[in-house]
Amino acid sequence: MRFIYAFTILCFISLSLNPERAYAVERDFQFKKEPQIQQIRPPKPVKIKLHRNNKGEYSWDITGDSVDEIIKADKRLRRLLKTE
Repeated sequence: MRFIYAFTILCFISLSLNPERAYAVERDFQFKKEPQIQQIRPPKPVKIKLHRNNKGEYSWDITGDSVDEIIKADKRLRRLLKTE
């Protein structure tokens, strides 16, 4: 038990005599911008607005960044709603 007290006191004394040493890790930290990391973004989902008229027929508006995803969503909607 005395060892723990002695160790704690020694650490406190050494840090109080040289406080800059305690923050040396924070001073050496440098912030960098990496272009490869900045370009990685998750793909945005396709947004679909589904409309139904008085006759019970469906229409929709599809928006998104990827043309392939828009086409896939349109095909799936046509198949599920059987509009072809």
